[in-house]
Amino acid sequence: MGSKNKLRRFKENETFSNVVQPTREALVDHQFELKGQWNASFFKKEQPLVLELGCGKGEYSVALAKKYPNKNFIGVDIKGARFWRGAKTALEENIPNVGFLRTQIELIDHAFAAHEVAEIWITFPDPQIKYKRTKHRMTNAAFLERYKTILKPDGVVNLKTDSEFMHGYTLGLLHGAGHEVLYANHNVYKQEGSPEEVTSIQTFYESQYLEQNKPITYIRFKIK
Repeated sequence: MGSKNKLRRFKENETFSNVVQPTREALVDHQFELKGQWNASFFKKEQPLVLELGCGKGEYSVALAKKYPNKNFIGVDIKGARFWRGAKTALEENIPNVGFLRTQIELIDHAFAAHEVAEIWITFPDPQIKYKRTKHRMTNAAFLERYKTILKPDGVVNLKTDSEFMHGYTLGLLHGAGHEVLYANHNVYKQEGSPEEVTSIQTFYESQYLEQNKPITYIRFKIK
């Protein structure tokens, strides 16, 4: 993507009513007014709040919002030029129950209050395979603690990935730490019984992985 195109998208994001872009300082200094008020102030409708972390172009967030109008969805990513597409689509198609938050995942517990979130989706994250990159893996122990803070007591996390490494790493970590694995599948499109919201929604990259016959894995779990 050219830098001019990127700048245009950043500018356009500033005009979108469904995009929120707090400064790091506002989040860290507890001055972010939507924390604890997403349903009341942003969506203006009390429904279960669902996050997609590292949402990329926002395809999954938008598709989930269309599929489940009785839930509120927020795609979270630091790269605003990417989720510009999802935000623009949601506005064009008048999908009121989805928004986008530009911030780092490390600050997620500064953007949402304790027990404010019903469910988290992590779709096709960078597996960060090198050992020195462990701290950046989105299912490492430190991230799970942050998620636990903002999730309701019965809240769940969904991990969908084409990385067998990420799938195995996460399963091992979950079992080792005593978290509750509700469902795990090494190939959601080959094995029967896969949850419908996992197989009925595909991102652009996911369709490319499937063309290459890469298995798509899925884990649904609760953080204890």
